[in-house]
Amino acid sequence: MPSHFCLSFMAPIFSLFLAFLMIFSSNAQGPPSPGYSPSSRVSSVNFDQGFRNLWGPQHQRVDQGSLTIWLDKSSGSGFKSLRPYQSGYFGAAMKLQPGYTAGVITSLYLSNNEDHPGNHDEIDIEFLGTTPDKPYTLQTNVYIRGSGDGNIIGREMKFHLWFDPTQDYHNYAILWTPSEIIFFVDDVPIRRYTRKSDATFPTRPMWVYGSIWDASSWATENGRYKADYNYQPFTGKYTNFKVSGCTANGPASCRPPSTSPSGSGSLSQQQVSAMNWVQRNYLVYDYCHDPKRDHTQIPEC
Repeated sequence: MPSHFCLSFMAPIFSLFLAFLMIFSSNAQGPPSPGYSPSSRVSSVNFDQGFRNLWGPQHQRVDQGSLTIWLDKSSGSGFKSLRPYQSGYFGAAMKLQPGYTAGVITSLYLSNNEDHPGNHDEIDIEFLGTTPDKPYTLQTNVYIRGSGDGNIIGREMKFHLWFDPTQDYHNYAILWTPSEIIFFVDDVPIRRYTRKSDATFPTRPMWVYGSIWDASSWATENGRYKADYNYQPFTGKYTNFKVSGCTANGPASCRPPSTSPSGSGSLSQQQVSAMNWVQRNYLVYDYCHDPKRDHTQIPEC
């Protein structure tokens, strides 16, 4: 009798355990396949074919087309594309530093801040450094005609990732077309920002940049944790650069690479499903849902 009772008592607990295991393992496997790989349509280039050092040349090393940049107490480093673009697909495989990286930003982004200081556009992929007990945060952001002039209107969406970005290289990319901006991680779309008006969408030419720098005042838990140079140097590694787009002075007939297999310019249903899965499971901040924001400044929400 006791053994029967024990079995009947344990059965529902075991079923619950199996259900939990299935849910956990489905998340651990990562998102469903988007069914299309935009990166496969864009040829890779070596660093020197598409970029040059912008600052911190002593903190940059190029080896067989791959790039390592690092930050220590004396300096960080940054790079810039050889030409500006009006639209296109821009990406790289990146590998981040493990351990204590609080306060450190490792980035890949588009900007025209050198051409329009105080009034620039920007599209960001930024990794916000962290403490060893917490995952990296991937911050995506879009600025339109805003800079360090006191009128910064960020459009941040922040994500954790379904993998450890310090263990291997993963592909991160921005697809900027005349009608939308899509952020990709390993060809999975994680965010789509559509053009709802000229006032809320970047239309001026931008350059491609990457950098590693000290943003202790805000990067990690709003500045709670600062860069600690006892852990220097902090490194960012880049390879498999992808740059394909319409240059600023290119022909009007130029079109950026396609978002989806149909070539229609919009995400397929399978891609949308993958994006929804990421946002359901790994989105940790959305500016549109922040009650502290002035929503008159972000009408696209």
